[in-house]
Amino acid sequence: MTKYPTRRRFVQSLAAGSLLMPGLLSQLLAEGDSADPLSPKEPQLPAKAKRVIFIFSNGGVSHMDTFDHKPELFKADGKKTGIGGGLSNQQRVLLKPLWEFRPGGQCGTLVSDLFPHLRECMDDVCLIKSMNSNDNEHYNATLGMHTGSFFFSRPSIGSWISYGLGTVNRNLPSFMVLAAQLPYAGTQVYANDFLPAYHQGVRVIPGKEPIVDLERRTPQEKVQQLELGLAAALNARHLQQRGHDQELAARIRTFETAFHMQTEAREAFDVTQETQDTQALYGLNEKTTETFGWKCLVARRLAERGVRFIELIDGSSSHNWDQHGNMAEHADHAKVIDRPVAALLKDLKRSGMLQDTLLVWTTEFGRTPGVDGDKGRGHHSACFSSWMAGGGVKPGISYGSTDEFGATVAEKRVHVHDFHATILHLMGIDHTRLTYRHAGRDFRLTDVHGQVVHDILS
Repeated sequence: MTKYPTRRRFVQSLAAGSLLMPGLLSQLLAEGDSADPLSPKEPQLPAKAKRVIFIFSNGGVSHMDTFDHKPELFKADGKKTGIGGGLSNQQRVLLKPLWEFRPGGQCGTLVSDLFPHLRECMDDVCLIKSMNSNDNEHYNATLGMHTGSFFFSRPSIGSWISYGLGTVNRNLPSFMVLAAQLPYAGTQVYANDFLPAYHQGVRVIPGKEPIVDLERRTPQEKVQQLELGLAAALNARHLQQRGHDQELAARIRTFETAFHMQTEAREAFDVTQETQDTQALYGLNEKTTETFGWKCLVARRLAERGVRFIELIDGSSSHNWDQHGNMAEHADHAKVIDRPVAALLKDLKRSGMLQDTLLVWTTEFGRTPGVDGDKGRGHHSACFSSWMAGGGVKPGISYGSTDEFGATVAEKRVHVHDFHATILHLMGIDHTRLTYRHAGRDFRLTDVHGQVVHDILS
């Protein structure tokens, strides 16, 4: 009976000691960079930030209960008005905020008692009170905040930045998303859509296995190295025969990154390497804050290791800030993120990383000044609040304003497209020049819109 070689023997016979692999692998390494679209690219403009940490609070955080102080709304509690629901022909009963506002830092920016830890950090924050979106529905508004498109699937902002700047760490993806659960719009918030697949975000789930299938399944590391070495050699020959096609070269690099992630990603996720003081700062020792605290601490560790765009998802499509029935529930969600986000801001500052790290916090839209449901508020895209810190923005300022009840933008409107254009600008990208040809036309993150908000730049 003929004896067929085992997989291990087959790999060893082809790879071990052969002249095939060293020549092709060295050629791949020598020539791959020239055809590798994942290699680092020079920014189009002078860049203030090298990386972005993007925190998204899902469900629609109420601006007048958090960052947009409205004394008149306190006074008008219970009164009816035609603008309370954002609809001119509908009367709504106005609802006062449930939390007091107090000045934060030396700048004195008013922040509600929902965020006492963040309030301490306002000297480093650029608060935008005049945000504006196009849609009142969660899915569409979340899609728009991430992709610039409110109705059709488009590449996410993290994918665009990966496409525009490449990666500085071959052993980790350029775009990573820390999400225990997915928000409205699901995987589209980190999808590459028509951009090459290697620009899609890699999802990280807090727990024993942050990235699915990252752990080595092969019993012996040496066998895995032989198998991957053979695959690399065959890939190199395939690439050479096809004229060093950029798409193929990048795909090969993606497999190489996946292999190196087995060690480097595990090390990045191991927060036990941090001091007990640092772990306590992020709230890792408290049940309420431990999960989001882990996300924030890992975000800093990934930023240190060269990841370009890191997104942290707060909430899911079923459990989030969408309080129609009772605004008091905002307090439960605020307790989850307040301390960890403030810790991240403080940690970046004390390490010197805040200077070239753009930290962003946003939600998909705000909430109505009028009652919706029993004691809650409705969806409100006309105006809401977001903020940025570090990475080239002016610290300790508030930009824009809303009317006396927080129903409409009063001055210095910042649309989602302007928000995106400004983030790209800080990363050294001209939003009008970062394009990709698809289906016969050039697409960009901001479509045909968007203006950089120069007044908030340092």
